[in-house]
Formats: sequence, structure tokens, C-alpha cells
Amino acid sequence: MTGALYLVGGDEWSPGCDFDAALLADAGTDEVLVLPTAAAYERPGVYVDRARTWFAPLGATVRGLPVHGRPDALDADHARAVRTARAIYLSSGSPMHLRAVLKDTPVFDALVAAWHDGAALAGSAAGAVVLFDHMVDARGGAYTVGLGLLSGFTVIPRVDTWSHDKVQRTVGLAARGLVVAGVPDRTALVHRPGSGWTVEGVGEVRVFRDGEAVGLDALPSIA
Repeated sequence: MTGALYLVGGDEWSPGCDFDAALLADAGTDEVLVLPTAAAYERPGVYVDRARTWFAPLGATVRGLPVHGRPDALDADHARAVRTARAIYLSSGSPMHLRAVLKDTPVFDALVAAWHDGAALAGSAAGAVVLFDHMVDARGGAYTVGLGLLSGFTVIPRVDTWSHDKVQRTVGLAARGLVVAGVPDRTALVHRPGSGWTVEGVGEVRVFRDGEAVGLDALPSIA
């Protein structure tokens, strides 16, 4: 059975992200492994430091794993660190870079294995949308190919920063039957084994299928 899954819209580790306390509880750990891969060109160390500052009052430590480029994702020591982690967090940044770095690598294989072994997995913005078969390209709102861990639905991260027209265009471009969930900043779409989907944080998640608004129950279950 998979561990908990936290799909965060964006602006991670900031006021309003109170769900991170639940993430630690779901993971049963006081250490979070942060992969700032998507932020490789945006001073990734700053992201790790922000995570440390955020999690410290929650009684947790943060380990930043320097998977910045594809050679890092091929490193056996990095893969072992991911495989043994109980809480794994993919930061925001560039989804295209994140996909290029992790695709078909030991680090991504280790992430999948850890999650299927019960580790909690969180991704924010790029770190969330890259996990899907259908990855929303925020630059224009069209779809491209993600890492394929999740199928049957996808997310629009940071949907609160999108115009109504752009959201409707992306929803309209979805393949028939594909569920699209718009997740705002500082908001998490959360799946816990045996409990289904919930929304936590400051915003409201909007869910669409075939161009129509639907409820959270339209989201596919995860084994």
C-alpha cells in the first residue's frame, strides 16, 4: 500500500501550510528529505534553508539532497537516501527540468519504491504536476508528458494565479475522462491510504471532468 500523497499547489513552507504537521504524522518521522531539483537554477540551497526554517517549529529536521542535474539522479548514494526516507518532498521550480533530471533514473525508481513501501510523498507546483502521465505546462496551459507515477487525472498548480480563461482553456484541452484539479498556493490535495481525498490548507480545490465542475469523488482512488 502506498504512503500518504500531498499535492501542493505552490508557495510551500509558508504560513497557511499547516498540513505539513499532518505530513510528518502520516510519515511517522521527524525528518524530511527535500529534493530541490526543480529549483536547480533558482538557488536550490535557499529552498532547503526555507524548509529547515519551516519544519523546525514542528519538531522536524530537513535533509536537502543535492539532486540538481541528471548525473546526481544516477548516483547510487542519492538513490539509497531516497529509498530509506519516510517523508520525501519535491520542491517547486521548473517542471521541465525536474522531469528531465528524474526520468528513468535510480533516484526516481527509489522514490516510487519508497512511496509504495509507505513513505509519505509531497510535491509542490512543479514537484506535484510532474508526477502525472498528463503534465500541465503552465507556460501555455497545454499538456505534455510527465513522469507517469499517477494516471487518470492531473493538477493545475498555483491555479489561483491563473486567469479564468486560461483555466477554462486547459480544462477544455483535457482528454475525455481526464480529471483536472486546480490546486491553489498553500493548499494541498491529500490522499491517505484507505481514506480517500481531502483538501487542506488555505484554498479551495476545483475539480473538472469533460469540461464540467465535479466533486472530489471524481478523483481516482490510489491503491
